[in-house]
This record gives sequence, C-alpha cells and structure tokens, in this order.
Amino acid sequence: MNNNLNTRIIMTLMVLILISFPLMTWAAEESKPAEQVPAEDKVTGEVAASVLSAYIWRGQELTRHSIVIQPSMTVGYRGFTANVWGNLDTNPYSAADEEYASNFTETDVTLSYTHKFGIVSTGVGYIYYGLSAATPGGPDLMDSQEVFVTMGLDTILAPTLTVYKEIDHYHQWYATLGISHTFALHEKVGLKLVAQASYLKSEDESTYPEFDSDSLATDDKFNSLHDGMVSISLPVSVTDHITITPLLSYVFPLSDDAKYEMRARGLQGSWTTVGRQLVADPSGRESTYLYGGITLSYAF
Repeated sequence: MNNNLNTRIIMTLMVLILISFPLMTWAAEESKPAEQVPAEDKVTGEVAASVLSAYIWRGQELTRHSIVIQPSMTVGYRGFTANVWGNLDTNPYSAADEEYASNFTETDVTLSYTHKFGIVSTGVGYIYYGLSAATPGGPDLMDSQEVFVTMGLDTILAPTLTVYKEIDHYHQWYATLGISHTFALHEKVGLKLVAQASYLKSEDESTYPEFDSDSLATDDKFNSLHDGMVSISLPVSVTDHITITPLLSYVFPLSDDAKYEMRARGLQGSWTTVGRQLVADPSGRESTYLYGGITLSYAF
C-alpha cells in the first residue's frame, strides 16, 4: 500500500472519529440538563486555517517563493486530543521549473493525552507524518512516525519541554524548550510572544548526518543544538468562537553544525563552477528565515 493510500485511509478514519465526537456528546447532553454536564466532560475543538509566506519545519526550508495554506482540525475530550493537519503549497519549488503532480505536500495526524497535577501538566502523544514527493514526478517520501512526551508549568512564561523520538525511517531525537506570554492589549486583542530552542540527536548518519563547513554530508551523526525560533502574534477575538491571528516568525541556527545542516537542506538555488561544470553549492544557501501570515480559527 503506497503512502498516499495510507494517508487517505488515516484521513478518512480521523474524519469519521472527529465527526462522531460531537454527535456522541450531543446525544449525552440530550439525556440530562445542560447544567449537569461537567466542563471536563464536554467535547472541545477547533477548526483553523493558516495562510503563510513559507513552511519552515524544525529549521528546514520546505517551501520557497510560495504561499502555503495549512488547514487543521482538533477535537479534545477529558485530556485526549486528536488533530489532523495539512500543508498545501500553492507553488512547490523546483530548480528546473518542473510541475508537481500535487500541491498537497503533507498530512499529519496527532493523538495525545495530557493531565494536570496542580501547576504541572504532563502529556504523551503520537504523530503520523504523511509525506508527498520531494521532486516533480518523483516518488513520495517515506512517511514518518514519532512518539513524544511533554511537560509544562502553569507559571510565568509557561515553560514547556517536549521530547520527540522518530520510530520509523529517520531515527533521531528532537527536544524543544519553549516559553510564551500573552499581554492583554484590549479585552478582545492580545499580544503573544513566543521563544523556542531545540536540540537534535541523530541515530542514523544516512538520514540525519552532520555536515561540514561546506554543508556537505559527513559520516558522523548530527548531535548538537539545532534551531531557535521567536515569534510575535496578535490574536483578535472577533466573536466568542472566532479568532483572527496575524503572526511573524524568525528561525535561526543555534550552532555552527545547525547552520551547515540547515543550509544543506534548504531549497535556495546556489551554484559554483568546478572545472567547466556548474554544480550545486549548498554553502551559499540561507540558514535563517523570516516569514509570516494569518490564521483564522473557530473554537467550539
């Protein structure tokens, strides 16, 4: 069964699950007065769509000169959460200007559970990444699977540590430490600041090698601080359920190893002359990215 078929099957199952949650909750609430339903027993959720100037994932440039549209749907119940997320690239990058068979490049499914102990929240989860072709007309990338654990503190700056372990094809550990704070500018407008640092440890030099100063792969595994990110957003509550959020993010390497690796995996065309031939020169690519956009969300 190919990756696209796997993704379609998972998407269909998740849509059925997501549809069934509200129906089951409606039936349960019909059986007793609304005031008797505890808040923690209610299904919550969100439907959202982001329109961004780029798709940057863990320091990797996955789009170039293209607007991306990222729809998502989330449903939560008693600490359990299910999310389906996708990426639609309006103009997938190709150095040779070839056409892609599809602009829908990725579909992810995330299942998680979170529990609070006072000011401490802990969680575990699973992510399935359904990936499409990296080149026009080429085969789909191998799909990826991760498990993760997370811990956060409900205190100033809301520090949160999350550790991901890839368990399928791209064996690596990826850890993030993030902080955030929202300032109330108005009863319906906030100013949210977010900062995050990451560390990446590879267990397979063939899929995640260390790169030298020319951004060429070595025989060593990557093991270093990776990407940092700072973002600013302005969530505006249009109604009790609808929020519009403009945002701006800046991604940058936290070490020389990360800089060489982020350049190597970038999409920017950079060429140098070797003898009488033009060859790709990854050392001339970017390793920092500034992008932004807007998100529209509906919470229920």
